[in-house]
Amino acid sequence: MTRDHVAYVTLDRPDVLNAMDLRMHEELGAVWDYVEADGEVRVAVLAGAGDRAFSVGQDLKERARLGARGAPPTTFGSRGQSGWPRLTDRFTLSKPVLARVQGYALGGGFELALACDLIIASERAVFGLPEARLGLVPGAGGAFRLMRQLPQKVALGHLLTGRSLDAAQALRYGLVNEVVAPDGLDDCVARWTRDLVRSAPLSVRAIKQAALASVDMPLPEAFTATYSWEERRRRSEDAAEGVKAFSEKRDPVWTGN
Repeated sequence: MTRDHVAYVTLDRPDVLNAMDLRMHEELGAVWDYVEADGEVRVAVLAGAGDRAFSVGQDLKERARLGARGAPPTTFGSRGQSGWPRLTDRFTLSKPVLARVQGYALGGGFELALACDLIIASERAVFGLPEARLGLVPGAGGAFRLMRQLPQKVALGHLLTGRSLDAAQALRYGLVNEVVAPDGLDDCVARWTRDLVRSAPLSVRAIKQAALASVDMPLPEAFTATYSWEERRRRSEDAAEGVKAFSEKRDPVWTGN
């Protein structure tokens, strides 16, 4: 569903806590293609159906059936799998994705949230990567993103033991943007999406690309690198529209051109 430039994406298997099976991955792949390609979409919100879980990750019952049929075990990345490239290794998605997390975000569900640009969480949210307890690895980027988004010792502690974090811990470590009461979650998400849509769409895409691409660059290199969305933004009509609107004391009208 798309409304007011926001695409709302729901993981809709509440009876199994939104565990992700091959069909869901295939459908999500098409959704992210649509989000990137549709000029009317500026932001995506990813949520889980129901109030018990965002997602508990891979459907392990399906995985066990596939393994019994001889399917190779999964490892890092989704290449060659259903829905590739999944959000967790779709590194060039230019529009911001906000995770709305209520309840459990475990395993691949947590990895999906970590791949989002912003996370708004309910006070009841619980995050964790229990793969080590299951003889698995956090192959959808959890082993890599958690080390980048938490202090190293904290990240390793959770990765190696499978211990979970509650919403307050996640906020304290800066892993989420905001934590609110469950009944205020949708209002909080709406405030964030309004602010994102209010911003110039080309600026948002240029800033996201430059910020993420430059994280591991030396600072002088970051200043001189070429960012394709910034090249497009600075040659756009919108680059002049914001300043013009400010001087004319009116709201800017963004065209994305």
